[in-house]
Amino acid sequence: MPGWIQILGAVAVIGAILVGFSQVSGRAQAQNVALESPSGAVLVADASMLLVDIRTAQEWQQTGVVEGALLVTYTTPEAFLQAIAPHLKPGQRLGLICRSGNRTSRAARQLAPIVTAQVIDIAGGMNRVLGQGYQPVAPTKAMGCGVC
Repeated sequence: MPGWIQILGAVAVIGAILVGFSQVSGRAQAQNVALESPSGAVLVADASMLLVDIRTAQEWQQTGVVEGALLVTYTTPEAFLQAIAPHLKPGQRLGLICRSGNRTSRAARQLAPIVTAQVIDIAGGMNRVLGQGYQPVAPTKAMGCGVC
């Protein structure tokens, strides 16, 4: 019996260390952030979500974009929120897409504490959406591309 108690104690200590490390390293998931993998067709049709492509204009031009996406290059949380505020309706979710999902993961963690909207990190980014066969559209000035 004493052997099991030592094992359980060691497991509890390791678990506490891992939880503490995840919180210190900033990897704790905010309550209003979700990682989702919708198809391109779902992204186009989902009126409950404002989809924002946070890549650069050069990237938008290289691969195309999801139809209906708002194009805003992410630089800082404050500048980003100022740019999207006129487009985000009350109760609407905020979807973020980039090339592979790395930038949206970082942006979602930065935005979560300062927005009330549910922040949706689109898993795999445009690489995944295009890989599933979605046919993108060309970026336009009306979508937010200042040089397109």
